[in-house]
Amino acid sequence: EERRGEGETFAADVWVHAVSLGEMTSAVPLVRLCLSAGMRVVTTHATPAGRAVAEKAFPRAIADGQLAVRYAPIDRGPYWRAFFRTTRPRVGLVMEMEFWPAMIEAARHCGVVLCLANSQVPSTSFRRARRTARLFGHPVARAAAIFAKSDRMAERFRKLGAERVEALGETRFDMAPPKGQVPAGTALKAALSGRPVVTFASVVAGEEEIYLNAVRELLNGERMPLVIWVPRAPELFDPTATMLRAAGLNVARRSETFDDALDPVGALEGVDVLVGDSMGEMFFYLAPADAVVVGGGFLESSAHNIIEPLALGKPVITGPSIWSIEFPAVEAQAAGVHAICTEPWQLAATIRDVMVRGNDAATAFHADNAGASARIFDAIRPLLDAKGEK
Repeated sequence: EERRGEGETFAADVWVHAVSLGEMTSAVPLVRLCLSAGMRVVTTHATPAGRAVAEKAFPRAIADGQLAVRYAPIDRGPYWRAFFRTTRPRVGLVMEMEFWPAMIEAARHCGVVLCLANSQVPSTSFRRARRTARLFGHPVARAAAIFAKSDRMAERFRKLGAERVEALGETRFDMAPPKGQVPAGTALKAALSGRPVVTFASVVAGEEEIYLNAVRELLNGERMPLVIWVPRAPELFDPTATMLRAAGLNVARRSETFDDALDPVGALEGVDVLVGDSMGEMFFYLAPADAVVVGGGFLESSAHNIIEPLALGKPVITGPSIWSIEFPAVEAQAAGVHAICTEPWQLAATIRDVMVRGNDAATAFHADNAGASARIFDAIRPLLDAKGEK
C-alpha cells in the first residue's frame, strides 16, 4: 500500500526522505528540531533499517500523531502524486542525494518545495555529472535549495547548474550518543587498568586479512592492547569470531561478555580481541579506544563514517579510499585528527604513532562542525512561511 503512495491522510508541514539507516540517522537531529517547533513531519524510507531508526527515535511523536513514518513509494509518478495528495507537505527535505526522477516531477506538480540536505557530490562522480549537466541538465538544478556539506561541495553543485546553494554542514555532527553507551565504555576502559585499546569499527568483508595482520603486529608489541573488532553487518559476526580464533587469538564476544545493559558478565583478562557482535552500540565500542580504525578505506567502496569517533575525541585512521566521506575527511586531515594509512603493511605502525601522539584536537574539530541541523532548520522556515498556512 505505502509503496503505491497510499495510506491514511496525514497533513504534514515537512516531509523528510531518508532512504536507509545512515540517511535517517543523520536526519534525526533535524527532525527533532521540526517536532520541537510544533511542525508535523512525515518520513519516507526505502529500507526497513531506515524506517526502524525513525520509529525508535520518535515513538512519542508517532503516538501523538505529530510524526508519520512511511515506506517511500516506488519511483513512478502516479505513486508519488498519491503520496503527496495524502500528506500534502509544504517542504520536502531529501537527505544526501537520493533525488529520484519521478519524485522530482511529482513534487513540482503537487507544489512541494523540494530541497537537498546533507548533500555532497563526490569527486569520483563530479566530472561525469558535469558532462551530463552540460548536455542534458542535472536534476539538482531543479531543487528549490541545496544545503551542502561544505564550501567545496557547494561549488560543485553550482557548477552542475544549481542556483540556491548554501554550505550549512553535516547533521551527523549533531547526533547525541545513545544513553548509557559512553559510560559503559568508559567503565570498560577503567577495568583494563591502563591497558591500551584499539577499536576497528565498521569492518567490512574484504579487509579482514589487512586488519588481522595489523592486530598480530600490535599484540607482539611491548604494550599489548585490547582490540575491539566491530563488523559492519550482523552476517559477519560469527565468521569474524571463527576467523580470529582460527588465527590463534583469544576471543570474547560482546553478546557473551556483557548483558543487555552493557554491564560485564564475563572477564576480559587474557582476551586479545573483543568482537562487537551487536548493532546500534558503536559508541560503547568507541568510548574506551585510544585509537580508532574505521573500515572500508582499503576498498574501492570507501571508508565509512568517521564522525562518531571524532564526537568522542578519538583520533581516527582509515585506508586511502575516502571518496564517500570526502567531507569531513579532507577537513579532518587538515586539522590533524584523521590519519590516512596508504599501505596495508603500515597500519600497525600508524596505529602506534597515533596512540603515542594522542590527540586533543578531535573534540574541538567536532565542536567546530556542530550546528548544521539548526542552520538547515533556520533555512527551511522561510520556505514554509512562503507556502502559507494550510
